Formats: sequence, structure tokens, C-alpha cells
Amino acid sequence: MSQEAPSTSTIWWLARVIAIVVGVYVLLAYVVLPALWFDYEHQPGLAGRNMVTANAQGIPGDPLNVGVVGSKAQVAYAMTLAGWKPADAITFRTSVEIGLSVVLDRPYADAPVSNLFLDGRKQDLAFERLVDGSADRRHHVRLWHILDKGVEGHGVWLGSATYDRGVGVSHDTLQITHHIDPDIDRERDFVITSLKDAWIVQQTYQVTGTGPTLTGRNGEGDSYYTDGEITIAVLDPALDPNAPAAHAPVTPVVKTSRFAETKQSIWNAVLKAARAVGLAPKRP
Repeated sequence: MSQEAPSTSTIWWLARVIAIVVGVYVLLAYVVLPALWFDYEHQPGLAGRNMVTANAQGIPGDPLNVGVVGSKAQVAYAMTLAGWKPADAITFRTSVEIGLSVVLDRPYADAPVSNLFLDGRKQDLAFERLVDGSADRRHHVRLWHILDKGVEGHGVWLGSATYDRGVGVSHDTLQITHHIDPDIDRERDFVITSLKDAWIVQQTYQVTGTGPTLTGRNGEGDSYYTDGEITIAVLDPALDPNAPAAHAPVTPVVKTSRFAETKQSIWNAVLKAARAVGLAPKRP
């Protein structure tokens, strides 16, 4: 028994359905979602800027994921209040000292961090917090001065916060280096929480950084995944590094853009699915 060929009207109906589906996909993928994801509502001066660092060889490094608003003195003072130590400069002595700290498992609270570069300029500030007393495991953040005056009327600093989980060999350069934990969003949140816990943050909000990725790789060949957002902490303008008396505690206000909750819901769903199929590690 021969099958009856589809009628012309059926073919045209299918063609219209396919055209609508393709049109909706193009609209979502290339217009709606990009407009939804890239959001600089709270800090327009950051739009269009490079959001990925590079190492000394020019290989893309860690993405920017954290920010602070305040003067240089305020930022340095705030990080100290939040329990962070300024990192030593890289010298022969400090390089030997960090090596001995790792090998002998002894404390070096202000161990140097390797230089990363943003638009050809190395970090302006670097801070760290050791874990278990040894420099092979530590929280650390590098900060660059990006804007002299943001919407709050103060300087804007952006940084890259990562957690060093141990020492090893770079996958790209074969040099001895630290390897980072892939969940850089968790480290971003750790930095912001430490500042909030010091009661010196006036408000927090997010702007878009690199955008979401599950398959990022930094300059040492370490993988990472991120929702691509930068969380910015606005320091209390009254914070005075020259008068380190008890500071009046400030309860931060979280400013959420009109798209932030939707973006976070989308990312959480994608990350959950990626973890379920092994594309992203599960949190311990």
C-alpha cells in the first residue's frame, strides 16, 4: 500500500512552523539573551571594558569577578579590617620564603602572588588569607584601579578572586605555580562576605563581567566555571583609614537589577544540569 504524499498546504504549514521556530531562536539567542545578560545599570562606566586578565606571556588569565568602591587607602584599610593581608612583592627573598612555607608547611601570611595583567598593567593591590597556615592553600584577590569616579563619586576597583588549592606545574608553561579551585564564584562570594562581616559595606550590586562559562581556562591551564558576574561592594564613605577607632557598623543594601534574578535562575539551572552530567564538579 503506497503512502499518500503530503499536500502542498501541509508542506507550507511545516515550513511556516520551522521559520517561526528559527526566528524565535535567533531572536532569543542573538537579541534577547545578550541584552538580558550584559547589565551595567549600576556602573555604566564599566561597559565595554576588558574583563579578563592575562599572565606575563599574554595568555588569558583569571576573569574579573569582584569589585570595591572607595579610595585606595579605604580599600587597603577595608581589606585589613576584613582579615586580609597585603601580599609581599616578588623578590628573591620572598620567593625563597614562599617555597619554604610550602615545603615545610609553615605560615607565611603575606606571601607574594604572581603578577597578572589587565590591559598591560599588573595589579595595583593584592591580598590573601591563608588556610591551615601554609601558603600552598590560600584565598587571594588582585585588584586594579579602573575608574577614578564611578556613579557613587568614588574610585572603582575591579579584581580577580580565586582560591589556591595547592601547588603544581602549569599546564601551559610548565612553571611551578598554584592551581585554583574551579568554582571562582564561591571565592567571589567569600571576599564580599568578609567585607560585609566587617560592617563597612554600604551596598552591594552586580555588573556583568565575562558572561557565563562552564569551560573557562586560565593562564596556568586550570579550568574554571562562573556565572560571569562581578559583585561590587561599595564601602562606607565615612570609613577613615587615618582614624582607626571603632567604626559605626553599616548594614549593606543589596541592589538588584531588573534582570539579576532571571539571570541567576537561568545560570543555576544550567549549572545544575552541567553537574548532573559531569560537565562541572559538584560542590563538596
